[in-house]
Amino acid sequence: MAEAQNIPAGSTTAGAIAVAAESTVATRMSAPPSFDVADFPVPHGREEEWRFTPLERLGGLHDGTAVASGGVKVTVEAPEGVTVETVGRDDARLGRAGTPVDRIAAQAYSAFEQASVVTVPRETVLTEPIRIAVHGEGGVAYGHQIVELGAFAEAVVVIDHTGDAVLAANVEYVLGDGAKLTVVSVQDWDDKAVHVSQQDALIGRDASFKSVIVTFGGDLVRLHPRISYAATGGEAELFGLYFTDRGQHQEHRLLVDHNKPHNTSNVVYKGALQGQDAHAVWIGDVLIRVAAEGTDTYEMNRNLVLTDGARVDSVPNLEIETGEIVGAGHASATGRFDDEQLFYLMARGIPEQDARRLVVRGFFAELVQQIGLPDVEERLLAKIEEELEASVA
Repeated sequence: MAEAQNIPAGSTTAGAIAVAAESTVATRMSAPPSFDVADFPVPHGREEEWRFTPLERLGGLHDGTAVASGGVKVTVEAPEGVTVETVGRDDARLGRAGTPVDRIAAQAYSAFEQASVVTVPRETVLTEPIRIAVHGEGGVAYGHQIVELGAFAEAVVVIDHTGDAVLAANVEYVLGDGAKLTVVSVQDWDDKAVHVSQQDALIGRDASFKSVIVTFGGDLVRLHPRISYAATGGEAELFGLYFTDRGQHQEHRLLVDHNKPHNTSNVVYKGALQGQDAHAVWIGDVLIRVAAEGTDTYEMNRNLVLTDGARVDSVPNLEIETGEIVGAGHASATGRFDDEQLFYLMARGIPEQDARRLVVRGFFAELVQQIGLPDVEERLLAKIEEELEASVA
């Protein structure tokens, strides 16, 4: 178990440099960001960003052999006032939130034919969520999605991934000044699906971005959320929940790039694993650049192993280039059931199986409550219950 590390206000630059030197510099990718797939060598699995990923299960997305042969159906339900467009590759809005940082993201950017663009106009406050359904219809597919909020707009977006596909896609979130965006992304793929996605958010002045990523299905899911700031006063909250079953590989690699001063971020991811060869990977990178004075950031990952044969790789990285910060810290822990909690419940007459379910539900409750949409929360709680039936029944 890795203990939490905190850098309090007033820390010296020398101390910050020491912390940066001790952490793994996973924010440095093996090649510079680029929209051109030719700028990235084919990964061999020894690179820092690929060392946990079973390349042979990517369906050829990483080496150029995955030719688009299928498709995904994207449908958008949006309240009145929201603009929904399908645009070509020449649209000027593409690529503003971020540039591909690995070969699959560049391959997706080079190979998609049309992008879906959802725009919430300036000062529009939505009372109903935007719902985006991404349904795999088999075969290999590449995609691109943009969600943009004008200044002082507010919206909640729910993205559901279902069906079967080998999908590589880039997602962009662009927040204008003072905007507030909550995104709930659910990966509930069929058993054989592969989903690899870079997700870039560009946060405007005094804007707020909340991401809730929920991963259940798929053979291999590898998501790469990345946060950067366009100005000061931005806030990013990144929450994640994953339930990794027998044989599944679920990988969440995050980067919060504090590239502007006086911004905040908070990261909390929790996972449960069960079954032989269940493998979860969580990489949390936070980079505080020289210019990012006044940063306040924290990241945490917790994992609950329900059965033998499961494996977790959890690596929080904190890289600090200035000592003029409000605070910074990270924590990671992996373990089995809390025996004290289990004993407490059983001592009050609750059967062991029910007690175990209650412990797991409580473990995830904090994150489910972050969604704020009763229908989605109920659906996810039902899915967690379904998973628990297989693990502790």
